[in-house]
Amino acid sequence: MRELQLLNAKRLKLWLRWLVLAAVAFFLVQTLRSHWQAVLALDLRQIRGSWLLLGWTLTLLAHGWTGWVWAWILAALAQPVPGWWSVGVYLRTNVAKYLPGNVWHLYGRVRAAQTQGASLAIASLSVLIEALLLVAAGLIVALITAPQASGWPQWLGLVLVLASLHPLALNPLLGWAGRLKGTLAAASRVSGYPLQPLLGEIGFLLWRSAGFLATVMALTPLAPAQWLPLTGAYSFAWLLGMVIPGAPGGIGVFEVVAIRLLDGSLEIGIVITAIAIYRLSNTLAEVAGAGLAWNVSRWADRRARSR
Repeated sequence: MRELQLLNAKRLKLWLRWLVLAAVAFFLVQTLRSHWQAVLALDLRQIRGSWLLLGWTLTLLAHGWTGWVWAWILAALAQPVPGWWSVGVYLRTNVAKYLPGNVWHLYGRVRAAQTQGASLAIASLSVLIEALLLVAAGLIVALITAPQASGWPQWLGLVLVLASLHPLALNPLLGWAGRLKGTLAAASRVSGYPLQPLLGEIGFLLWRSAGFLATVMALTPLAPAQWLPLTGAYSFAWLLGMVIPGAPGGIGVFEVVAIRLLDGSLEIGIVITAIAIYRLSNTLAEVAGAGLAWNVSRWADRRARSR
């Protein structure tokens, strides 16, 4: 009976994933079909390369920064690791989120944390806390920068996520995980609210938002009054791309939501082009970060062996 329930749940998850992908593809095709002439009307020769480079650099630094924040999360779980180590692991595993299943980047971080002495429960909880912190950061930035688009579901979601990060919620989860595995390794307790990692993830999202704004400014100047609304739209689109299942790396979901939110704020041709360029820039930043971290790791290994 249990095997049948697991099989049905797996089938439901697969159908849900394909439903999301089909809906995203439909909206993207419809949008491009309706506004293709506006995209073709843009003179891409006028793109300002310095702004593109700035956007790419900010995005790359943001990915490295959130790896550093992961070290803060592990420290809060009484499993301190060097910041440079967590940044390297984060950058190397980040590109795995594009693989089918959308969990391999998390698996890689869990395995890496275990090599530093963390139990499976602590390592798994660290990536869970990171995900919750990112959701909270996305909601906070979106609600502050675009309050006119907020409503009680967003505020309720933020309250629930913030409450789930409190030691009163995390410590019972740690104890349950320890009993489940029959070990004492998971008996660590969270002594305080993870405020520093939360602020760090807010900084990560603001950093990424700045990278997106720089990408838009490569196509068109932006007035200071446009910065906050665009930051709010980006944050909300990024958040939905992260939490909606079925789209590895948020591909498609982010684009659909961002186009819908930004339509009217900018010319639709600029919106579509900027989002497409940003997706490419972000992917290149992730690949560059993974390559850089891999090469640094190899260099460090060779140096250690030569001693």
